Amino acid sequence: MSTKYCSNCGAEIDEKAEICPKCGVRQSGYTAKNPGLAAVLSALWVGLGQIYNGEIAKGILLMIVYAISVLLIFLIIGFVTTPILWIYGIYDAYNTAKKINSGEKVV
Repeated sequence: MSTKYCSNCGAEIDEKAEICPKCGVRQSGYTAKNPGLAAVLSALWVGLGQIYNGEIAKGILLMIVYAISVLLIFLIIGFVTTPILWIYGIYDAYNTAKKINSGEKVV
């Protein structure tokens, strides 16, 4: 396991740590995510906000499921599933960006 030292307290921490477990200070090199931008990206294209947040697999999966849902419009059920997926994508991208910024674990 590679380690580094906290920029605030000097504690030895994991090299990939974004927040020091000892003092709670965010480490340099971390890029905050903009929740508004994540939501707008998902509003424009479902799954894009998840990709912006670093959840690549989740974003691609949402894109595929959304495309299938759009095709299901021809079978009427798509009129229900498509807007639900669109709203979920926006909601999830926004909340995930907020969790990332707060240091909360994203599942």
